[in-house]
Order: sequence, then structure tokens, then C-alpha cells
Amino acid sequence: MPLPEAFDYAVPDGMEVRPGDHVHAPLGPRSARGVVWSVAHDDGSRNLKPLDGLIGGAPLAEGNLAFIDWASKYLVQLPGNVLRAMLRGEDALRPSPVETVYRPSGEEPTRLTEARQRVLDAADLLGEASAADLAREAGVSSGVVSGLVKAGGLVAEERPADPPFADPDPEGEGLALTELQADAAATLRRLVRAGGFQSALLDGVTGSGKTEVYFEAIAEALRTHSDGQILVLLPEIALTQAIMARFKERFGAEPAEWHSGLNPKQRRRVWREINEGRARIVVGARSALFLPFRKLSLVVVDEEHDPTYKQGEGLTYQARDLAVARAKIDGATVILASATPSLESLANARAGRYVHIRLPARIGAAVLPDISTIDLRETPAEAGRWLSPPMVEAMAETFERGEQTLLYLNRRGYAPLVLCRACGHRFQSPDTDTPLVEHRYTGRLVCHLTGFSMPKPDTCPDCGAKDSLTSVGPGVERVAEEAKALFPQAVVEIFSSDISGGGEALRDLIARMERSEIDILVGTQIAAKGHNFPNLTLVGVVDADLGLAGGDPRAGERTYQTLVQVAGRAGRADRKGRAILQTHDPDHDAIAALVAGDRDRFLDVESQAREMLGLPPYGRLASIVVSAESEDKVIAAAAELARTAPRADGVEIWGPAEPRYGVLRGRWRRRLLVRADKSVDISAYLASWKARVKIPASVRVVMDVDPYSFV
Repeated sequence: MPLPEAFDYAVPDGMEVRPGDHVHAPLGPRSARGVVWSVAHDDGSRNLKPLDGLIGGAPLAEGNLAFIDWASKYLVQLPGNVLRAMLRGEDALRPSPVETVYRPSGEEPTRLTEARQRVLDAADLLGEASAADLAREAGVSSGVVSGLVKAGGLVAEERPADPPFADPDPEGEGLALTELQADAAATLRRLVRAGGFQSALLDGVTGSGKTEVYFEAIAEALRTHSDGQILVLLPEIALTQAIMARFKERFGAEPAEWHSGLNPKQRRRVWREINEGRARIVVGARSALFLPFRKLSLVVVDEEHDPTYKQGEGLTYQARDLAVARAKIDGATVILASATPSLESLANARAGRYVHIRLPARIGAAVLPDISTIDLRETPAEAGRWLSPPMVEAMAETFERGEQTLLYLNRRGYAPLVLCRACGHRFQSPDTDTPLVEHRYTGRLVCHLTGFSMPKPDTCPDCGAKDSLTSVGPGVERVAEEAKALFPQAVVEIFSSDISGGGEALRDLIARMERSEIDILVGTQIAAKGHNFPNLTLVGVVDADLGLAGGDPRAGERTYQTLVQVAGRAGRADRKGRAILQTHDPDHDAIAALVAGDRDRFLDVESQAREMLGLPPYGRLASIVVSAESEDKVIAAAAELARTAPRADGVEIWGPAEPRYGVLRGRWRRRLLVRADKSVDISAYLASWKARVKIPASVRVVMDVDPYSFV
């Protein structure tokens, strides 16, 4: 619960508890679930309520409690909120339920009807299956299945509904490593064998085989730590299935999987097996960081630069940073892997805090793509179109050779804005300043910030004009429409996180792209993340300037990282690839460095600018967002918060100011930014500030250490 500290209870006679035990305890008129944080001797002078009882199951390991304590202080969050991120339902603490499955007996049943034969055929197809699954597959009632058991055609067996995960084999044969990969793998193996907290930055260009290298570290961790557990974090759920297959091929067993797409039964199984110490390898999204590991020996953060590792709502945290902290608490090795490492990780590597391991070349015959720009000031697209003539020409050449093109635009939907030509009405989300994005395939207008959605009307709601609505700007749907018009013989698909059909549809699309069944793929940022399309030789960036606007201090770095990642999808096999960037500013540091292949020059310029301003990684930054139901209330609350800010050397307070979206979900907003020197404990500063100000109950204050969003 959102409580600032643990409560004290008496342990009843005959009950033994340890730190980490799950218990029921009286809280007001009800019994609440809790976790024992510590056990102390008491002289009995206090009138403490006794615990109601033990729930059972393996206690949370000591490292989990220490991590929750540390995270709550660092994030300036109540420890109960952090604990809630780790816990599952009580059924995950109990042994697995048992289910009955059926398999063919291999004997002829006493009376074989047509319906029974269909059940036997279904059993041959499915192997072990429940009665409901067999009946559904065969198109019969469950009574036919029961009858087959009695007739001797099927055998019923009981088994755990949540079976353990198969043990991975560290001696499984991996791919042959190049000399550079072998040297990198040897360094990682030495770190793992040394034991204790070790940290490394695996810095390899796109296509250099970073996954195979850290697989060697995983194998070493399995050999060296017989009861150790391994966590591999990935930035996107769409990457999970591809890498799960690689894990099975390398280690002979799929790891435990953790992400938002799991159903409750799957989540219960994974949580229980991890808490009991039986799941050896876990692959998951950022929330996997809060799973109850018993003994972490290795943590891998793949694509460590990716901004999706930042959780921006509820419990706000940067999973990469917390992964390093968790590894330190557990005495584990941590590997951060990326083709475009974050400035924070590079600064740590340069300072000697991380072992810096480089992979500067692609494997095999693959070479890095040629990168060039199209200056849209000189060669713009035709009116009403978004692809310039040189881009269209490059796509035509690629299509004629039977190769694939990826068009990249990090903007979902058909158009980012819908206006009325008659009166100028701008469609935006109710109670929010955000524009509604047109999705022409579904015929809806959608707010990607709040989730609000409505059908696109035929008339303007303001002036009533019919057929007056116009779409402004391109999204991936509009670019795909243009590509289909230009290349009617080509198979054109859209690759976006909001694709209908969810994760299964995304996996199918990736598989079809890998099999060269798609000629032109139009994708958002999800297309830039770790995919390997052997026949993809052209990447066209529709708007390379898109991420450079706004007040985000990481805008240049993010743009550079994204463009490197998306360009790196081209030419990953034996065919030469190229990337073409449409831009109005080809001389921008990020774009010029990418074209020149001079990462160090860009990083030096970016580092100098950040250092001059005292921004991360050369200083600390925190965001405080104040929201209320009226503008007057939020202005008054933000002014009072600013007035009570503690005075401290090396700390600056910027604001309060109106953020990009001044109204969100019906609440008015103001933002304060705290900039502090590197030596300042910004978490302690925020906690002190929070303690000295009384905020009305109707006002919300959200503190975010190291913010990544400035909307």
C-alpha cells in the first residue's frame, strides 16, 4: 500500500517468521496481505496487534527487500508502491494447481464411432491435451472424450498446470564467432567467472553479432553459478519471440518470458518459478526488473539506449539504471549492449566504471550501409506527396532487383492533425491539448497520449460544413498509400505498434518480411529495433528532422541513435545496403555525423553542450509535475511548491512553467525542473522538499528522477 514505512506487529506464539515472508496482518477492520521486512525482539511493553497468519510460499529473497528499499529512496517513491510492482496474487505463492490431460493409449477402443475417431485424430495432432481442447478440436461434446477413456482409447493423467521450465544447457553449440566476437566473449566470461558486481558496455555496430557474444556470458553464468538466475531485458515485446527461438536453439530450452502480453496463468507460473529459484533464464520487458529473483548472477540490458526502458506513468523509473543498481545489490554482472550506447553509459565507460568492449565490424560478408541525404529544400516531393523524386527512384531500382525497402516515419496513423477548411476547427482530445490523429484504416480519430478515440465525422462539429475536413501531414498509413500508388505491383505493409491483431500479427508480419514476402515495409520506431531482414537493402527515412524539435535535451542524441538503428536494418546479409535520409537540415550535427560515419565527433559535440549546461550525464535532472482540476489551483499549488524549495548549493529550480500539454485528462498542469550538480543527491533533495510542503488533497504532485518525457 502507499505507506511510508513498515508497520509493527507481534508474532503469535508458535509462529516463526523471517524477513521476506508473506503474511496476513490486521489493518483496521480487515486483514491485509503484507511482507515481513525485519524481525526484532521486543520486551512486550507495546500493545501490538498480532499477525493473522502466514500465507506460505518461498519468502522474498534478501536482495529483493534491499532493492525495494534502495529504489524507493532513489525514485522518491513510497516503499509500498515499489513493493506492489513486485508482488503477484497469492495463488502464485501456492504450489501449482493440477490439471488432467489426455493422450492416446495406443489401443483400439471397444467401440469406435465416427465421433470417437475424430477425438483420436485430434489427440494425435495435439499430443497431451485437456478434455475441452480435444472436444473443441474434434467438434464433439466432452462426454465423447470421457467415453473414450472408459473404452480404453485414451489415457488420463494428472500434471501440474504450471510445469517447471526446462533447464538450459550451457554446453549447447552456438554460432561460430569471429575473432573480434571471440575476444569480446572471452572478456565477458572472465567478468562472470570473477563473481561479484561487474559492469560492461558491449558497444557493437548494427549486425556485429552482440547477441551471440552475450550468449557466451550467459553460458558461463550457467556453468559458474549452479543456482544463479539470469535476466535479459528487451525494449519491445515484438522482439521477444525472435530472441526466444534463438535461446532455444542455443541452450536447448526456452527461457521464462515476462511482458504485458502474458495471460494471468502464464504470469502466475513465471512469478512462482522465479520466486522459487527454479527459472534460470528470464527474458522480459522493463517490468521484469521487479520479479522476485532469488539469486541474480547476470543481467543483460539489450539495446540499452532505447527510451522505452523509461517507465513514464505510475511508478516512474529508468530500467537501465535500476538494472545496474539491482546487479550491484545482488553482486551480479551487468552487460549493457547497444549499437548506439547512451551518453550516460559511454561516460561511465570512459570514466572506467564500465568495461568497454567494442565490436566495430559486421559479421561475415555484411558491411555497414552507405548513408546519404536528400535536401528537401532543393529536391522537394511533389505537392500532396511525401517521397521526393530521388527517394522514389531509389525505391524503383530496389524493387526491380527483387530487394526490399523499409520506409521509416515515427508517426502512427494516416495524418497527425485534422482541420476544417471552412472554419479552421482543430480536432483534439477532450480535456486534453493533444491533437487527434487520423487512422484511415479504422476510420477513427485517436489520441495517442490518453487513448481517446472517436469515429471521424462527415461534418465539422463547429460550423457544420460537410466534406470540409482535411488531413494535415503524413503518418505511416499515408506514406503506405503513396507507396502503393507509386508501385501498384509491390506488396506494401505497415509496421506499427498499433497494428490490428496485436503481438501475434506483429510476429507474423516480421516472419513474412524475413521470407521476402513484403516488398515495401512502412514502419514507425518499432521497425528500427533489432530486426534482421536479409533481403532488405534500402532504408528510406521520410522525415529525418522529426525528433529534433521541442525542448528535450536528449533530442539530438535520440535522433542520432534512431537513425543509426533504422539505417542499420539495411544490408545485413551479403547484399550491400544503403540508407537515404530526407531532411531540411542536412548540416545538423546528428545527421552530418551519421552520413560521415563519425560517431565520436557527434558525441564530443553533444557531450560539450551537456557539460556546459550541467545536464546528464554531467549533472542531475528531475521533473516535478503539478496537476489540478482548475488552472487557478494548479498555478497556486505550483507557486507554493516553488516557494518552499530548499536552498542548496549546486541546485537550480526552473519554473513553474506550462508544459507542452497544459491540460491532460481534464487536469491543468505545471512543471518544475530541478537541475543539480553531479555531486548532489537529488533524490534526498526531492524527499526533503516533499516533506516540507503541504499540498491540498485535490492537487497531484509527481516527482520523476531523470525525466525522459517533456510533454
